[in-house]
Amino acid sequence: MKVLLKDATLINEKSFLHNQKKDVLVVNGILDQIEDQIIIEDAKIIEHEDLHLSSGWFDPCISFGEPGYEERETLANGLLTASKSGFTHILLNPDTHPALDSFTDVSHILQQGLNKATALHVSASLSEGSQGKNLAPLFEMHKAGAMAFGDFNQTLKNPNLLRIALDYVQSFDGLIQAYPLDSNLSNNGQMHEGEISTNLGLKAIPYIAETTSLARDIQLLEYTQGRIHIPYISTAMSVELIRNAKKKGLNISCGVPIAHLHATEENLTEFDTNFKIIPPLRNRKDQRALREGLLDGTIDMVTSLHQPLNPELKELEFVRAKEGSIGLEAAFGILLNYFPLDKSIAFLTRGKTTFKIEDFGFKIGSPADFTFFSPKGNSKLKKANLYSSSKNCLFLDSTIKGTVYGSIRGKFIQHNN
Repeated sequence: MKVLLKDATLINEKSFLHNQKKDVLVVNGILDQIEDQIIIEDAKIIEHEDLHLSSGWFDPCISFGEPGYEERETLANGLLTASKSGFTHILLNPDTHPALDSFTDVSHILQQGLNKATALHVSASLSEGSQGKNLAPLFEMHKAGAMAFGDFNQTLKNPNLLRIALDYVQSFDGLIQAYPLDSNLSNNGQMHEGEISTNLGLKAIPYIAETTSLARDIQLLEYTQGRIHIPYISTAMSVELIRNAKKKGLNISCGVPIAHLHATEENLTEFDTNFKIIPPLRNRKDQRALREGLLDGTIDMVTSLHQPLNPELKELEFVRAKEGSIGLEAAFGILLNYFPLDKSIAFLTRGKTTFKIEDFGFKIGSPADFTFFSPKGNSKLKKANLYSSSKNCLFLDSTIKGTVYGSIRGKFIQHNN
């Protein structure tokens, strides 16, 4: 099969083709030609006004629901949502029931994700049943294809378990994920601790619930000299902790939720449960630090922190609603509100390095792995624009810049008509 993308502006800061307008030909899933003009018969033509092309985007912190919570989202529709939103790779959290804590669990879910426009990668549970007591069979899950290990949205209460894990996975160059939120300090809080939480009368989560946990995990990393990824940070102090750890040469990486670059605690004054997420939305000072940390490379990548929840869990009074928001559909358009196009694309692709996903760029003869889009135009995000089964989205009614036209990965094409 031949696919010809016409007059596409190529976006890749590391390539000599950056910002050049070219015709791009993909033949049987392989990048075949990049020329000023290509004329060929029997090709599927992809042609849009202001067409742009970049390396395929990657989201490192995604939840769907299946297995166990199919009412939230299925794997099939979740992967379709990702491909329509421009993502050719996602890392699935073990936010499932039962937890993904065995060779069979990992291999089964990876099998279900085959032959899709979006490649499914898996982060398996660090502990058995994600209970934080005994290590899950990490090497066996690594052999099954697990890309990382962590107990989703849980901080290990036993630091020795994390120490052992950081030591153990070095034998196969494994990656540990640590979620920085001390449950004793967060203590079932509903939002960020500050003046607004006091005025609203809501139990709050202090910033130290994140930073004390993060500081502990960095010390364990320094002691073991392993590899660790922090899926999300949300405070200015966390940015400084990560920055200092990197200055020491520690093998640490981190992400930031796009929601925290866009919204703050001020969005909670109307008790809209879509804005109730973990980590909680912080204040403007924290938001500024997160944006600066992303620009200077302290923060390695962004995540939509996509977490679908059915109405029975979300459409409740605020204190009873579960934390979480979807974000795949809004990710690109929200980033463009705050960052230039080339930076936004870099934030959506550079996380591949941490997870050892090869980024071929525009190398002739390599497998096609592209997102195609336009950065022009503004629109308001409405429920009708959401592909997800669940509609719990804090980005609703936000201004979205640009349009995602689709994605190509190998022989698989998602073209949004």
